[in-house]
Amino acid sequence: MITGQIFRDALLSASNHIVNQKQQVDELNVFPVPDGDTGTNMSMTISSAARELAVMDRPDAIGEVASVASSALLRGARGNSGVILSLLFRGLSKGLRGKTEADGRDLAAALDQGVKAAYKAVMKPTEGTILTVARLAAERAAQAAEENDDPVYVWQEICSAAEDALAQTPEMLPVLKKAGVVDAGGRGLVIIFEGMMSVFRDGVIIPSKEEEKKTSASKAEASNAIGDYEGDITYTYCTEFIISKENQNDPLALRAYLESIGDCVVVVDDDDIIKVHVHTDNPGKALQHALDYGMLTNIKIDNMRLQFAGKKAAAKKEQEEDTYVAVDPDTEFGFVAVAVGDGVSQLFSDLGVNQVVSGGQTMNPSTDDILKAIHATPAKNVFVLPNNKNIIMAAEQTIKLADRKVYVLQTRTIPQGVAAMLAFDPDLNVSDNQMTMMKAYERVETGLITFAARDSDYDGHNIKKGDLLALDNGKLAFTDKDLSHALIKLTRALLHRDSSFVTLYYGADVSDEQAEEVLEALKAKLPDDIEVTLINGGQPVYYYMISVE
Repeated sequence: MITGQIFRDALLSASNHIVNQKQQVDELNVFPVPDGDTGTNMSMTISSAARELAVMDRPDAIGEVASVASSALLRGARGNSGVILSLLFRGLSKGLRGKTEADGRDLAAALDQGVKAAYKAVMKPTEGTILTVARLAAERAAQAAEENDDPVYVWQEICSAAEDALAQTPEMLPVLKKAGVVDAGGRGLVIIFEGMMSVFRDGVIIPSKEEEKKTSASKAEASNAIGDYEGDITYTYCTEFIISKENQNDPLALRAYLESIGDCVVVVDDDDIIKVHVHTDNPGKALQHALDYGMLTNIKIDNMRLQFAGKKAAAKKEQEEDTYVAVDPDTEFGFVAVAVGDGVSQLFSDLGVNQVVSGGQTMNPSTDDILKAIHATPAKNVFVLPNNKNIIMAAEQTIKLADRKVYVLQTRTIPQGVAAMLAFDPDLNVSDNQMTMMKAYERVETGLITFAARDSDYDGHNIKKGDLLALDNGKLAFTDKDLSHALIKLTRALLHRDSSFVTLYYGADVSDEQAEEVLEALKAKLPDDIEVTLINGGQPVYYYMISVE
């Protein structure tokens, strides 16, 4: 049977396993644009759950562990792959609700619920992705549970079926087959399943290869029973005292005894006193044994579990108080936009956006990041502009989590987000503004010029690392070597008969002088009735973002 403790350890192992291999998963992405990538998003998503699980006090019920993991995964979800992963575990949590232990049938049924939840959330499920891998693994799990309800057997079959399904993804998606790779999200899920299997079968938590990051504050707190502790607390009580020596009993014997009932033992002996520190579940035994050496003074006993929980709760409360703003009944509308780059962020603020969440292609913000921004916006109705296709799903998860009405506009680019804000009319109601803003951003043509992060053979283009990539509304239009030439060619391709306005947002890697030169060259190639505006967006990764309306 799988207990709460085993399930918790399995998820910690899974988190470490995907973190260790995130770069390998990232490299499976066939589109060579530099971005957050699947492995990074999945590892950051499940790591948010691992942090919560690591401080659970000896969990007993598997349903409790699954619930904590589900909540943390949902809030920590980043990118589409991270959101789908969180939905799988949300369904898994529902299937394990109220259970103390789980056998193979329980695990199979719970995974089936997770798959159904994930498929339901995706508007147009694509086969040959993480969804397929999860579905085929769940189908095999149901069959395996009928054969043998031993949970280790069932999970082994889940891993095997997931691996087989992953191998088939190139046959389902031609783009994968052409690139000679399997689906990145599916690979990430297989790694997570394997990480859990290590605990179910062998009782081994796969260790993390990343070095622990310790804050300077942790060292200053080393003596207060929390110290730099960030993992499991083995013993409950931090016990400290001073012995006024009354005999010649050997302090080394005292140390040996304390080590038999605890850890973190420090015994400092001088001519008159012995200073003692120990973490133990039996402080009374430590004190009683110490009386053999002399009178005790300066006795201090702290419950580390309560202290750590209190510190964690206080930090969480402080963080929430720093960002949370109650709804103002007189404020009808508020706005949250995802953007990166000083110029772009300032533009959204100037257009009336209350909170700008830092993020975009290079770093997808989590559901919790967006939720905090919503809760910092004191409006009854909050419009969210994701401005990136890989952030939309994470933003949509906030709708059920927020304590105010949230409306996610499916803006896929910064220019679309700007167009939506320009179309907002405070005199219209919510539904009318939704429609007006949606129509506005759907009219926008977006061009992006970036660079190839790696060699690739994509959609008929033989791409070399460092080549310029011109994206026409998200699709690779052509590659180039000359930035000015690429900008002019792409902008002209975006124009249509009714186009009147072109806006160029130049990025952090383009100087003001270079941008002005390109602007003049572009104007010379466009019709006279096209109005061109240049804005210093300051965005990373993209040399230019082009908006055509």
